[in-house]
Amino acid sequence: MTGTRLAAGKDSQSFEHALVLETARVTEGAALAASRYLGLGDKNAVDGAGTEAMRSLLNSLDIRGTVVIGEGEMDEAPMLYIGEQVGHGQYEVDIAVDPVEGTEVTAKGLPNGLAVIALSERGGLMHAPDCYMDKLIVPPPAAGRVNLDWPVEANLNVIAQSLDREVGDLMITILDRERHVDLIRRVRATGARVKLIGDGDVVAGLAVGVRGTGVHALKGSGGAPEGVLSAAACKCLGAEIQGRFLAEDDAMRGRFREMGVDEHRVYKTADLAPGAQMVFSATGITYGELLNGVRRFAGGARTHTLVMGYATRVVRFIDSVHLEDAKARVTIRI
Repeated sequence: MTGTRLAAGKDSQSFEHALVLETARVTEGAALAASRYLGLGDKNAVDGAGTEAMRSLLNSLDIRGTVVIGEGEMDEAPMLYIGEQVGHGQYEVDIAVDPVEGTEVTAKGLPNGLAVIALSERGGLMHAPDCYMDKLIVPPPAAGRVNLDWPVEANLNVIAQSLDREVGDLMITILDRERHVDLIRRVRATGARVKLIGDGDVVAGLAVGVRGTGVHALKGSGGAPEGVLSAAACKCLGAEIQGRFLAEDDAMRGRFREMGVDEHRVYKTADLAPGAQMVFSATGITYGELLNGVRRFAGGARTHTLVMGYATRVVRFIDSVHLEDAKARVTIRI
């Protein structure tokens, strides 16, 4: 599906009307390219294919974009690096990208690989350092009611009350890391259940914001750039993220000072994604609870995408069939 471009104007929705479906096309293209290496065991090939496809499609949009969350600084990442300029159109946007969130899981054919992107007006996405962030993501009913500084037990009680549940009914997603051993123990001690994941806390955060996925919060430390992407999604869904940047050494603290980051501050959704206009899109590469992965057939493929606009207040799930071979014929089915 493609969107119809509208002329820029004073209407705060014009940016999103023009680009929301075009943005879905970007993540679809990245997912399709990366899926050609699904299960082949080469994560570099997965990442390279997804990134090159995303860059090419971004350059085709009616934007003048700056990558503010990307794959590293210019000298460290040859593709979609922080500060890279894409597009030659009229809409000036900041861009956060993860062409393949879960390169290793995609290479291994495991669940929850996806292509993800967020666009905002200039200054609408925080320029986050590439470090860890302590995160708490909660669904819309609990937004504004939790506090990252509280003990995890207190937040679980608030989440349960917000959802009209018992704490024992909750499922909390946590990255399966040694640093989270005590957190996992404390969550389980309340009676709440824990869903451990190997990678992919953006899709895990997305799942928190969508009712019916069976998860009710995300807790623990993960990548700060992924935290900004999660904030864009939370803003569109009405969910909430709270995060604190974690400095591992003095060099990172110096980086924080250069970027104006306060390691003692709790940053909330509006701090990480302050834009008045926001477009977020994610397309599944491998199968997950929220999005189906790319399903290939002779001459084409099928994709499943979640795309949202904050000002337009529309959330779309798009199921697309792509006839990649000019001679491809397919019987469409639901």
